[in-house]
Amino acid sequence: MTNNSHQGTLLIVDDKPINLKMLFAYLRDLNFKVLVAQNGEDALVRVTHAPPDLILLDVMMPHIDGYETCRRLKENEATRDIPVIFMTALSETVDKVKGFEMGAVDYITKPVQHEEVLARITAHLTIRKLQKDLEDKNQLLEQQNAELEAFAHTVAHDLKNPLNGITGFSSMLIYKLASSLDAESLDFLQHIKKSGLNMADIIDSLLLLASSRQIDVEMTALDMVEIITRVQQRLDYMIKEFQGEMVLSSEWPTALGYAPWIEAVLANYISNGLKYGGRPPRLELGAAPSDEGYIRFWVHDNGDGLTPEQQSQLFVPFTRISQVRVEGHGLGLSIVQRVISRCGGQVGVESEAGQGSTFYFTLPAIG
Repeated sequence: MTNNSHQGTLLIVDDKPINLKMLFAYLRDLNFKVLVAQNGEDALVRVTHAPPDLILLDVMMPHIDGYETCRRLKENEATRDIPVIFMTALSETVDKVKGFEMGAVDYITKPVQHEEVLARITAHLTIRKLQKDLEDKNQLLEQQNAELEAFAHTVAHDLKNPLNGITGFSSMLIYKLASSLDAESLDFLQHIKKSGLNMADIIDSLLLLASSRQIDVEMTALDMVEIITRVQQRLDYMIKEFQGEMVLSSEWPTALGYAPWIEAVLANYISNGLKYGGRPPRLELGAAPSDEGYIRFWVHDNGDGLTPEQQSQLFVPFTRISQVRVEGHGLGLSIVQRVISRCGGQVGVESEAGQGSTFYFTLPAIG
């Protein structure tokens, strides 16, 4: 052939010189780069210095046979991914099974037929190339995802300080100038504050998403009363804005979880209940032992309820419960699902038209 490029590098391992000579000539004429070894020891040395793309390995050889040679190849991290095709006169099923157990990808029965050899070599070189391409793409994708998450985390974190200044100063202006400003100007200030708080919620969601992917958390016993108190303080502005009522259970079974994540989950459920509940919204929070050692926590609202189609979209990233009454960034519930899953639980919703909605999550119980 006149083409200088070759189809791949092959290593033929056989203790019979006539077999080596025949395969060497045939495969070289087909534009393969061909290496040869007459025993297992020589093959193991050759693959260390010049790793081939595929190995044709005779089973019956002196000293270490093909099975042992293959086993050693598969134990070595540098050579374990090289496809090995056994060449053997053995026809018993048990012998073929043993070869596959050692890590071979295929068998060629002696005396070899040139067309069969070429077909099997071509097939496994193609498979290996596709595997390597997929591995390279996965590695690149993982690297790009890591860079994107690091960038998103950095941007979100760096936005928090100036945003806190915007919401803080707008609140101060509203407090100090409420009596002296006209209604329109006061309304502008209130919109600035509300927009800033909405942006802060989005940033918190992005930071939570990043932490749920990156960090390993320690599960501890949760003090739900303390967590709910912090959530109420965090959402105090929303509770006042929507004139919401919250009815809390007097009993809170102890579950295992990661408190900062569970606080974020409840903040999401409660804020959605305030926005999409009745007018005024009334939220009931409770918990009870569930099946198989789990605690089920829930937030029930007095809204219009959700259709089955709406329910099916709730925990899908970047969807919104409603695009009419209240705008939403559509990320919160998908993050809720992610962090609860990381804590070993599940999320869900139960809803009927005119009966409100119950958003729940489960966590492992103590003991």
